[in-house]
Amino acid sequence: MNISLFITFAILIFACYLGVSARKGKEMNMEQWAVGGRSFGSLTIFFILAGEMFTTFTFLGASGMAYGVGMPAVYAFNCFYFIVAYWMLPPIWKYAKKHNVMSQADFYEKKYKSVGLGVVVAIIGVIASVSYLVMQFVGLGIIVSASSYGSISSGLAVVLSGLLVTVYVTISGMHGSAWTAIFKDILILGVIIFMGVYFPFHYYGGFKPMFQAIESAHPEMLLFPAEGLSITWFVTTSIMIALAFYLFPHMQTGVFSSKSAKALRWNAASMPIYQLIIVFSVFIGFAAVLQVPGLNDADMSIFKLAQGAFPPWFVGLVGGAGALAALVPSSIVLLSSATLLSKNIFKVWRPKTTDQQLGRLSRLLVPILVVIAIFFALNESKLIGLIYIMVYSIIVQLFPALFFSLLKKNPITKIGAFAGMIVGVILVIYSTVTDTTLATLYPNLPSMIKDFDTGLLIMMINFVVTYVVGVNTEKNFNKVTDGSLEKYQQVKG
Repeated sequence: MNISLFITFAILIFACYLGVSARKGKEMNMEQWAVGGRSFGSLTIFFILAGEMFTTFTFLGASGMAYGVGMPAVYAFNCFYFIVAYWMLPPIWKYAKKHNVMSQADFYEKKYKSVGLGVVVAIIGVIASVSYLVMQFVGLGIIVSASSYGSISSGLAVVLSGLLVTVYVTISGMHGSAWTAIFKDILILGVIIFMGVYFPFHYYGGFKPMFQAIESAHPEMLLFPAEGLSITWFVTTSIMIALAFYLFPHMQTGVFSSKSAKALRWNAASMPIYQLIIVFSVFIGFAAVLQVPGLNDADMSIFKLAQGAFPPWFVGLVGGAGALAALVPSSIVLLSSATLLSKNIFKVWRPKTTDQQLGRLSRLLVPILVVIAIFFALNESKLIGLIYIMVYSIIVQLFPALFFSLLKKNPITKIGAFAGMIVGVILVIYSTVTDTTLATLYPNLPSMIKDFDTGLLIMMINFVVTYVVGVNTEKNFNKVTDGSLEKYQQVKG
């Protein structure tokens, strides 16, 4: 075993130890396992939500996109969703705490008093989560294989890492994810910021000389293209991601784990500073443009630079940080998915199931979900790749029903919410499978219109369907005052 691989796996094993030891002194009932007993304060919630935010995309995607397409990569530095979080998460948390909500589907089920709607939301959430999990495992395999200089295959890396995350999630639940998130974020901060500063100065003498050199060689990389990944694409995609970001089941799990609404508001206000780490990842990609040109796989730019500039032990450190960037979000995805399947699907079938039985079932589902994710990751299924493209566009279809439920007077019935979601999801699947966009339907439209994000456009249609069906299936408004947006200021931390 080379030193690089040794350090990478030492980091992973230490993270597993932290996760398992987090259980000590705690009685692991369903609430403790799924949402940490709703006991996490501002700092811990900060690391949990950041842990879910900075994934393999922080390591591979952001730098790879900067290397491959240039300026459009700045969409990754998107702080719009923190504005959404500041206003929407406190009322969601308040309602969840009062009604003992432990999953995303619970929230919709209780808001609309519909078990069926909860099942639909759970199915949508699990589809999105599993594809998200697969992509994390694929990225993890690439990271570990690259950091070991090819001495271990990506497939073996995925299997071993899947085993580690299964152990600590099954044993410690959200408490284990919280401790590993803290360790992971500290490591990633150090590694990404260091490399994001080091490479521009090492190869170019600074940030300004780096961009001047790129401008001379490839001026198009510092501009948004006139069509395709244009300004319109950037703005509408950023808005769509902002609305979808906290709708992922694993993000909702992090929200439900908070001790107070104040912790969530503090987190939303301070997270944009932490988001700066994405900028350093983009700097790494730009630094690689002229130093390692012609890469077939743009996502490998970060490791090609690291292997050329640093000794193997440091490459192992980079690999360990990158592997944790996959494992920590994966652990919370597993938690939320297992909870959705047990509490919002299995219990509908077997309503007399006790919380203790649900807890055991949720733990049993963790290794099953890991095996499914590993299978697709190893086979690089085209189906999963197709689903992954649809993930954000599908998840954002849950937003209209959520938005209306947080109004003081909700004009929407469960039928309206259901109709909007189904229409939205069907349109997303159709547009993705057939590659249908405004540009393909109306190629002669100006780019500022035809580059409009398809997922956001479909969500707007969803809004109309939800409202029209909702107000026409119930004469009177459904009053929803508990946890409404208008009442969020009354939330006491």
